[in-house]
Order: sequence, then C-alpha cells, then structure tokens
Amino acid sequence: MAAAGTTEQRYDHKEIESKWQERWARDGLYRVRDDDPRPKWYELHMYPYPSGDLHIGHWYAMSGADVHARFRRMQGYNVLHPMGFDAFGLNAENAAIQRGIHPYRWTMDNIKHMREQLKSMGTIYDWDREIITCDPSYYRWNQWLFLQLYKAGLAYRAHAPVNWCPSCVTVLANEQVIDGLCERCDTPVTQRDMNQWFFRITRYADELLDHSKMDWPDRLNTMQTNWIGRSEGVEIDFDISEHGLKEKTLRTFTTRIDTIYGVTFVVLAPEHPLVDALTAPERKAEVDAYVEAARRQTDIQRLSTDKEKTGVLTGAFCVNQLNGERVPILVGDYVLLTYGTGVVMGVPAHDQRDFEFATRYGLPIRVVVAPPDWDGGALAEAYTEEGAQVNSAEFDGLPSADGMQRIAAHIEAQGWGHRTVNYRMRDWLISRQRYWGTPIPMIHCERCGTVPVPEDDLPVVLPEDAEFLPTGESPLALHQGFVNVECPQCGQGAKRETDTMDTFVDSSWYFLRYTSPDTHDRPFDPEAVRRWNPVDQYTGGVEHAVMHLLYARFFVKALRDLGLLDFDEPFVRLFNQGTILANHQKMSKSRGNVIAPDSYVETFGADTIRCYLMFLGPWEQGGDWSDSGINGMARWMNRVWELAQRDARQLDDFPRDEAAVRDLKRSVHKTIRRVTDDMERFKFNTALAALMEYTNSLNQAWERKGIVSEDWNDAVEKLLLLLAPLAPHIAEELWERTGHRRVGAGLKSSTKLDRHQLSSVHSQSLPDWDAALAADDVVTLVVQVNGRVRDKIEVPASVSEDEAKATALASQRVAAHIEGKQIARVIYVPGRLVNIVAR
Repeated sequence: MAAAGTTEQRYDHKEIESKWQERWARDGLYRVRDDDPRPKWYELHMYPYPSGDLHIGHWYAMSGADVHARFRRMQGYNVLHPMGFDAFGLNAENAAIQRGIHPYRWTMDNIKHMREQLKSMGTIYDWDREIITCDPSYYRWNQWLFLQLYKAGLAYRAHAPVNWCPSCVTVLANEQVIDGLCERCDTPVTQRDMNQWFFRITRYADELLDHSKMDWPDRLNTMQTNWIGRSEGVEIDFDISEHGLKEKTLRTFTTRIDTIYGVTFVVLAPEHPLVDALTAPERKAEVDAYVEAARRQTDIQRLSTDKEKTGVLTGAFCVNQLNGERVPILVGDYVLLTYGTGVVMGVPAHDQRDFEFATRYGLPIRVVVAPPDWDGGALAEAYTEEGAQVNSAEFDGLPSADGMQRIAAHIEAQGWGHRTVNYRMRDWLISRQRYWGTPIPMIHCERCGTVPVPEDDLPVVLPEDAEFLPTGESPLALHQGFVNVECPQCGQGAKRETDTMDTFVDSSWYFLRYTSPDTHDRPFDPEAVRRWNPVDQYTGGVEHAVMHLLYARFFVKALRDLGLLDFDEPFVRLFNQGTILANHQKMSKSRGNVIAPDSYVETFGADTIRCYLMFLGPWEQGGDWSDSGINGMARWMNRVWELAQRDARQLDDFPRDEAAVRDLKRSVHKTIRRVTDDMERFKFNTALAALMEYTNSLNQAWERKGIVSEDWNDAVEKLLLLLAPLAPHIAEELWERTGHRRVGAGLKSSTKLDRHQLSSVHSQSLPDWDAALAADDVVTLVVQVNGRVRDKIEVPASVSEDEAKATALASQRVAAHIEGKQIARVIYVPGRLVNIVAR
C-alpha cells in the first residue's frame, strides 16, 4: 500500500479518471475501424495470463506499450492495439485441485477483475476485439489449425521421454518438477517414454535463422540463433558388429572431423535403445543404477556447463573405422537422445570437458591436431584451435582446416558417413497430460489407427463435469464420456486423444485473430489479416525469445505454405521492456515483495503511476520501485494542473517583448522535437524529463512577462498534446478546461458520433516543430588528445571547422598535453568532437 507522507493531489483524480473512461467508452473513442482511411499501425503487447491481479510489473509493461500506441495514433495512424487473455495453463488446474473450483470459473473471475484493472490504467484497447483463449470459439481454431498442420505432415505422433511421478501415477509438466521432485508429493521424478504429439518446426530451421526481414534486438536474434544451433559437420559410423546385434554401427555427429583419429571413447545417452544390449553382464547393475539416476534429472540439469561430466563403462567396445582401433563405450548423462544421434565421440586432447573426463577416468589422451611448436609431449589442457594434423595416418602434416575437408571426403568415399547439417533445436513437443488446455482433435481406433476428428465436429469441447483428483491425474483420461467415442471412419468404438495442447499454441497465432475476432467460419478473415498484418510493433519480455517468439514465427511460415497467409514474419519490429524491481530484487510471491498497484492508484491516480513508471529509467532496462520517488511525480502532475489553468489574460496587461516570445517559442519547438524523438525510440524517461524542463520554462516565461495570452495558450496546448500519450486522463481534462469544447457534449448517449467529431485531445495530431527554432544555440565539443578526453567546451552551434579546431587548441587543459609535441593532425567531427593527434 502507499506510504505515509504522500503528496496530496490538487485535483480529484478519481472523478477525472472515472469521467473520461466512461466518456471514451460511451463515445467509442478507441473503437478501431477497418475502413479508416488513415495508414494502419498494428501495435501489440504480449497478452497476460489471468493470474487474478495485475502487479506493478504488468503496469510497467502495459503502460509503455499504451504510451507508444497512443503516440502513433496522434501521429496520424489508424492504430490497432488490442488486448486479450492467455487463459489456459497449469495454474488454473492447480486452483481446481487446491480450492475445489472449476478452472473455467477461476479463470473467468480473474479475467473479469483484470479487465477492470486494465481499464483503470486508461488504455486505448478496443474491448470489442478481446480474445480469451479458453473460450471454445477460440480454441476451436487451435484444433482446426492442428488438423491443417497434420494433413501437411507438420504434426505427428512419436515416442518421447516425459516426467513421471510414480507416486501420483501421472505425467508432470516441466514446471511441476522442482529440484527433481514432484511438486505435489516430493517423490523423485523419473522419465518415461510415451507417445506424444509434435509440430515439425525443424523443417523451418534454416528459415528461422534468417532475421533479415525483421527489426529485432540483436540480443534476441542471437538467442534464437543459438537455440536453433545450426552446425555443419559429419555423421560417422563406429563399428559394433563384434557384439552380434542387429544394429552394426553407432552413428555420431561431430563438427571436428579433423580430430577423428583422437577418439579414445564413445558415450551413449542413458536413454539410447542400445544401452541394455551393449552392457556387459558384470557392468549391468552399475549401468542400470546410473541410467535410473539420469532419468531423475531434467535436460537442463544434465546439459549444464557447470556440471561435471560423469559416465560409467558398459564393458562394450566399438571400432573407429579410420584406424581400426577398439575404443570403450560408456553411458553419460551429459548426452541426450533428443540431440544429435544420442551418441558422442570423446576426443580429450581437443575438447576441455572431454580432457577432464578422460583424466578422471584414466582414458587415453591422444593429440591429433598439434599446437604450434608442439614437442610431442603431453598437454596440460585441451588444445581447441587449428593446427597441423599429427597421428592422423595419411593426413599427417596437413593444416587441420584442410584435414577436415580431406578426412570428410575419405569417410564419404568409404561409405562410413557423410557431411551434414545438424540442429540443436528439436521438434516442438505440444502434448500436455492435463485438462486445462485445447484438446488435441484426434481419435485412436484399433481398426483405422489414429484418425482426425472431422472438421464439422469441431470444437472438441472440454467436459464441464471433469473430476480433479488430488493425485493430479488428467481428468480427461478418467472421463469416460469424453474418452469413449465412435471412430469417424468405421463407426466402431474408439478412444479420444486425452492430451491437450501446449498453451504456446494459443499465442502462436492470436495476433491474427485480433483482426477479426467475431469470424465464425474460419480462424481469421483473410482480408482483415491482409489489412493489418504483420504486426508493425510488438512489445514484451525477452524471456519469450526461444519459445513464444520462435513458435509464432514457425506458425506464420507454416500457414503461409498452407496458403492461409501471404507474409513471412509475424512481427516486423520488436522491443523488449525491462523488469521492475522491489528493493533491488525481482518481484516474486516467495520473496513477498510483489507490489500491487491498486492502493497507489487510489492515492495518486493512474496518470501519476503511469508517468512515474515511465520515468524510472530506460524502458528496456526497467528500474527499482520507490514509494518516495512517486511523490516527486505527483508534485509535477500538480504543477502541470496549476500551470495549464492560469488565467492567461493577466499577461495582456504587459507589453509584448519579442525576445521573451522568441525564447518561449524556442522552448516549445525544442521540446516538441525532443519528446517526439524520444517517444519514437521508447525513451519515455527522457521524454518526461524534457516535459519537466518545459514546465520550468513555462513558469519562467510567465514570471518574466513579455508574452501575451495567445503565446501562453499556444504553449500550454503543446504541453497537453505532448503529455496526452503519457497521462491520458489529466491531459483530456485540461484540454477541455482550456477551452477545447467537445462537439458532442450534451448529446444523448444513443447519438452515434464519429470520434473525429469530438474535440478529444486524443483525436488531435502531435504538433510539428520548426527546425530553425528547435536548433540548439550551443553544442558541447569533446576535445581529445591522442584519443583521451582532455576538455569539454561549449561553442555556438554554428561553429565552423576552423573555429572549432582553434578553440580546442587554445584550451588551457589541452595545452598541458600538447606542450613540446608536434601536432600531426586534428580530426573534427562536426558539432561533437575534436581529436588532436600529437607526437
């Protein structure tokens, strides 16, 4: 709650906010028309999960997005800035178990509350376009899109490991596994292979690596590139025919085929299907125990670079076909069956973690790529750079880069392997063994196999009378009325698929649905999608880089190939906002430091909260919430309120002073330029700083006199227009109070008015600036000597190059650093820098 000693607002923010929110809704001010002649701008913020309450982090993210959307609207765009709710998810199902309330009711109650909170922010959402993903009218189209992907070979079913709780006798989502234990009963979780549904995202791996059609942060592009993990190398077979198995080889992938002669061991993933067959009887107990322990770890734990590599010998060997050497086969938990081939070759001389592993287990370390000036002795650590091939048979003496190509060609000629491209990214596993999600529209028939639900039978609706047991078992699997169904092909008794879809499926196309949310015969209206998509500006957290954002890109490309879309990328521009901290820590319920905004809104009003959050720091960096800091913003809002309502007629009692008028106009136009440039780049904190400086300039102009009412009123009008995106309620109230009469005032609520008939500040255009008036009078020249800053000098903005160089050389601070030296040259960057090169 708000702290004691808070700044009292000089205006009734509650009355003002209620008044304008009701009037905006009544007049349809923010209703978005598809036939609006202005150029379109689709600005979208990632929709929230309906957890029950908006916290201050939601306000931070959504206020910034709303500010920028309002800014674009006042620039003359027809702006679509919709809102909805990511309404499926595990929390609702847990609530059903813990509170005895149905997930639908829990979710819809939360949405009702959060919708009112969002409205209280003064946002420009067109609520007629709201989508709620747990509504059958939405998830019906999840199912329809699934069927289209299935028909195109982009959805399939296969075995995959899942988290299994033997006590609860159920599958757990990754989120339900805490430190290797079931969150419900603390039983150690194991992994079990089960049939799961996948989307074939890997088919688009190369296209997903191409970010050239998007203006996204480099950091995020890099995260996606690393996640996809494209690597060129060689798949090579190791001979295991000596073991008399049906399989005669183990295939592994390497990016360093130049080190193949240095292989001294091979490691299998614990889940590899040949582990049992290759394990010698005397090694079975130890291997089984190791495999069981590995199954209790998540993939993230197993792949951690901080974790020491471990493994156990199977007692089996394989043959490196290039040199005929038998090398031991181990099982290691750092190898995953789902990455590569599930087999890794160990080259300890040229991989540091292999080096440490081999040292620990007493395995040979053979150098095959020699460091410069290598004397043939043992290495103190792995050598991972290029060098000369040694101990590599006929390839000795080659530079390792050449050796890589020659060895790969030799392997292909012998039929032992081939060059290929591998990806770290796996296909998207969408199956979830829980209730609160979109049912996967498939039926399993003993006679016909797996059969799609006919499209005319969609949606497959979640049963309302599902029973939520404390064991956490999926209610769908236990609901006979849901499970038992006729096969749509043969009419015989069959079983409905009881898995539901990953909730990321919902958000992979929701931006398409916003364009025509009431379309009933297809997921979206093609004409509406062509009109609005792709999204011009997307905002949200960077934590979604390798899931939601990647999945949405996959969906758009897949739907394009199905003929449903005619563009390649979902989001042209992306901006990631930062995180709000409390006492320098990230907010979380476990820390007890989650800040609820409602009491602050009650005390200060929505506009003050919006502006304070935007003033905390650069929006992309976030900031630390401070109860004392908000008082400063409240005082400034009071100042705006008072300044805007001064009686400008008092100024007409004094003679007009052209110098005073010119100074005020220069302040006006400089502020317009600064605020516009800053808002364009999401620099809301510096935009507000510019407005604060401007209010100081206004007050100085008032006290100086020399301006008349016309000058003052124009300057105040500019203030309100620039403030409107940031503080929509107070700007609208002051716009009305300063004489901008609403044409529709006094009309019946049933009278339909075009929003452009209303003299709302939010229907105005942002003011333009005069470049000459906005130009700086002076600039600061940074003066360097041999690249090091020695002085900073203010000079007229019109300074010439010769004048700038002469001023820099005359500086007393510079003189001490060039005395007795010869000036080789002087470099000038206009209006910014003079660098003196002295020897």
